[in-house]
Amino acid sequence: MHEWGQDHIGTYGYSCVGAVVGATHPEQGSLLRKNMPHTFFLVPGYGAQGGTAHSVAGMFDTNGEGAIVNSSRGIIGAWKKSSEYDERMSASSLLELVARSARQAAINMRDELRMVVY
Repeated sequence: MHEWGQDHIGTYGYSCVGAVVGATHPEQGSLLRKNMPHTFFLVPGYGAQGGTAHSVAGMFDTNGEGAIVNSSRGIIGAWKKSSEYDERMSASSLLELVARSARQAAINMRDELRMVVY
């Protein structure tokens, strides 16, 4: 697999070949990273689908690079887990809660990833 894209490795050591590697499959992700050191990974499944910072850590290279971790539902739906949510909220209050919750979920994800990657 590591031959794929060898003729197109750029300045930073990555080729134009990418792979989608699920956050809920850490063992396979680590093995793929070893076999595909010059490949960018898109890593869906963080958060709501069960992927954690620890499960994606092995998908980054030794410099803490090479992977883009995605958490759509975990961020967009964070408001649903908020203790502030009340189905009787006004639309403007709900929008504020959605925005605050999404921001906090993204910050939490960033901080969790920093703890295991760097």
